[in-house]
Amino acid sequence: MPSRIAPLAINAYTATSALGHGRQAHVAALRARRSGLRTNDFTAEPLACAIGRVDGLEEAALPAAWAAHDSRNNRLAWLGLQGDGFLDAVRRRIEHCGADRVALVVGTSTSSIGATEQAYRELEDGRFPAHLRNAELHMPHSLGTFLQGVLGTRGPCLTIATACSSSAKIFAKAERLIRFGVADAVVLAGVDTLCGSVLFGFNSLELVAPEPCRPFDAQRRGLSLGEAAGYALLERDGEPQAPRLIGYGESSDAHHMSTPHPEGLGARLALADALARAGLSPHEVDYVNLHGTATPKNDEVEARVIGEVFGAGTRASSTKGWTGHTLGAAGILEAALTLLAMEHGFVPGGLNVATPDPACSASFAFDNEERGIRVALSNSFGFGGNNCTLAFGRDVST
Repeated sequence: MPSRIAPLAINAYTATSALGHGRQAHVAALRARRSGLRTNDFTAEPLACAIGRVDGLEEAALPAAWAAHDSRNNRLAWLGLQGDGFLDAVRRRIEHCGADRVALVVGTSTSSIGATEQAYRELEDGRFPAHLRNAELHMPHSLGTFLQGVLGTRGPCLTIATACSSSAKIFAKAERLIRFGVADAVVLAGVDTLCGSVLFGFNSLELVAPEPCRPFDAQRRGLSLGEAAGYALLERDGEPQAPRLIGYGESSDAHHMSTPHPEGLGARLALADALARAGLSPHEVDYVNLHGTATPKNDEVEARVIGEVFGAGTRASSTKGWTGHTLGAAGILEAALTLLAMEHGFVPGGLNVATPDPACSASFAFDNEERGIRVALSNSFGFGGNNCTLAFGRDVST
């Protein structure tokens, strides 16, 4: 088992999703049990499903100096940076530590593929149109290149692309960069936007529900896709009230390209390693934010694992009924929702559930509950069996 790690302070964080812009908008939606999902109005071609779309991206504009990087993904990245004073917090860290000592780690699964789709739709004499010829727009590292320029960081700049675990695994990467002395502070970013390739691709796998997703409902019919931008700033030290990253676990069960291991082998390994690094036993965990995609197999396997590892004293729920599955941004968005639940003292019970799946244990919450949360976990499981569990704590010893 891995050794216990020193907690890292999360000195700033923010999120933008279909629920709104910034932390307060997300708390209000969670409290009111108001979903951000709506009927698909994104694709020109008909596709009967619900989506978690961020309003205003079509009208948004990047600063003039970054116009050559214009894409839906980068517009969402820019919009998300403005939330909760995050951009100012990063710039203060750069001034204090020096740009070379601030790293940037981004998680994304589609990057700016939507811009590439658009370029092919608008070919001019067999070439991309002039406004979409910037080669950096069409690379997997498009988001990292854009954010490094905007923020002015000069430390390591890395892109993690492990499907739906991408922006959870960036927390693990940040811990190692700080522990080994490579950086004094790490900016974490997770951004993914809706695009045709993803919507129709998941639909071809028969994983997209025609109605808003129903995680852990006995009659669930698949996921709802969404888009989001999330950010966090990690350092060794912080104010006493700042939440901490206290553990993480990573695994790859490599069972199947799009189906989890039937016994949840990878999920169990990720959970066990996160608890070991945090120095915790399962009964000390107050809340688990589940991956909970509402696909038949994911929820079945995750429900079994939760029931076998945790007792009724630990509460568990999926928040994808609010936001949809935001793919490469899911890890950091759901980390932010978990931190908000800890800060505001409530469990966001799963949405859209009429009849809980019988596989769900007594841990599962299907309505909001007022509850103090000192220790919480967040699960992110990606295609190919790529898994990550994050552990967060408040009022923990540093």
